[in-house]
Amino acid sequence: MYQRILVATDGSALSETAVRSAIELAAAVKAELVALYVVPRYPVSYFEGGITISVEDMARAEKQWSDKGQAVVDAVQQQAQAAGVTAKSVVVQSDLVAESIIAAVTKHDCDLVVMASHGRKGITRVLLGSETQHVLTHCTVPILILR
Repeated sequence: MYQRILVATDGSALSETAVRSAIELAAAVKAELVALYVVPRYPVSYFEGGITISVEDMARAEKQWSDKGQAVVDAVQQQAQAAGVTAKSVVVQSDLVAESIIAAVTKHDCDLVVMASHGRKGITRVLLGSETQHVLTHCTVPILILR
């Protein structure tokens, strides 16, 4: 059925549901698992008079975020291996979360994406956007969305 399943996680309780489901599904169909965490880049202010942040401080913050992301996907990899599933942990740095997920699908030759949806509605969804919706409408492989 599926050979390689990508699970996108941000380490939240909601994404843990997606991780557990992805591991169970991968075990059931004997698929490999790719655990993906997208780390945002440090925001840069372009406004005159804004607070300036040193390059060292930005690098330190980005490293902390990357380390956190690596810890999250390493934990997923350990959970998967405990369930008898071969897993790979991947951390990507980008402000374009949905595009990074879609690119990882192609790069790692995945044939299913498992991810959580925060279930935002109305104006909150318009203002905050929906990475899940973007992946759902632009990805070429099946998507399993959990709430």
